[in-house]
Amino acid sequence: MSSKFFIEVNCQQKNHDEERICGDVFYSRRLQDEERTIIVLSDGMGHGVKANVLATLTSTMALNFTIEHKEVNTIAEIIMNTLPVCSVRKMSYSTFSIVDIDHNGETRILEYDNPQCLIMRGTEELEPEWQCIILNSEKNAGKELKFCSFVPQKEDRIILWTDGVAQSGLGSADYPFGWGDEAREFVKRMVKNEPDISARKLSTKVVNMASLNDGYHPKDDTSCVTIYFRNPRKLLICTGPPYEKENDTKLAKIFDTFEGKKAICGATTVDIIARELKRSVEDSLEFTDPDLPPISQMEGADLVTEGILTLSKVNTILESYNENTNLGRGPADELVKLILESDSIEFVIGTCINVAHQDPNLPVELEIRRTVVKRIANILQDKFLKEVKLQFL
Repeated sequence: MSSKFFIEVNCQQKNHDEERICGDVFYSRRLQDEERTIIVLSDGMGHGVKANVLATLTSTMALNFTIEHKEVNTIAEIIMNTLPVCSVRKMSYSTFSIVDIDHNGETRILEYDNPQCLIMRGTEELEPEWQCIILNSEKNAGKELKFCSFVPQKEDRIILWTDGVAQSGLGSADYPFGWGDEAREFVKRMVKNEPDISARKLSTKVVNMASLNDGYHPKDDTSCVTIYFRNPRKLLICTGPPYEKENDTKLAKIFDTFEGKKAICGATTVDIIARELKRSVEDSLEFTDPDLPPISQMEGADLVTEGILTLSKVNTILESYNENTNLGRGPADELVKLILESDSIEFVIGTCINVAHQDPNLPVELEIRRTVVKRIANILQDKFLKEVKLQFL
């Protein structure tokens, strides 16, 4: 991993009080090959299904055009030419914010009609030089967009939100003109009080406060995205014996010298590492998951589990995981917790084939180790924006 820091991204949303579908749409994509992260937040005019469809269209175009390195003027022109225009207000039916992060270079932000984002360097606001881009095509002549770029540092944050945050409390005694600038001050206080506050926690606090401003009945779709540049939390997962026995020492050394949390999946794998490092393994008789053998203990390991069955269940849990998922105390659940708490996950996969896993009488889902790990890696990259590295021995 050559990037200078990990980029934690989180979006929290609440729907308009009368709608089941949110009219705000959030997309993010981490491009491993280019070491780029792209975040898009779009607000469809109004609320409900129509707003969601238009915001989805906007977000999809914004994401794809940004991936293709199109100029900001071109992105704006294409999006606005595609979107319908309100016959009364004479404005596009959807707003957007695009954040394009080069992990080893500049961060570029393009905004159209969303509240201006807040950029923080540590506990203080960072004010980059914003440019006003005025479109000059016949259809969009005079429309203005805001653009800025800066080189991020560790502990920087970018906070984006939609009108549901900025206009929360509108007409109330406390905020007759909406939360507006007070929302920015609220974020600054939260960061000063808790300098290492996570992206998820900060976004949640902003959205909950906006909901409180509206008496817990949001008058608009409410979204807050927090992007946090910080040191990565690392996790090593060792699974499977090496193909060549002389690599047993190498596996043990990788495990012993790794700086971060460590998990071992597989009885043979833990036996190899314990033997090479001259450590003992303590087995447990507490069955916390009826489908899996119990967790074991070894000095230096945060978690020791069975191998392929546990990894297969981890894959299943991650595929269906959402904010409402309740994790239990079983080995697979504990490994999922470690994974979700980490930013950078490194798998060391032994490629020695276990003949038991080739038995045609075993369940179809019992796949060879490397296939399951690759599936987990893809889910972690695409769904959870984790940085994943695979090393085969």
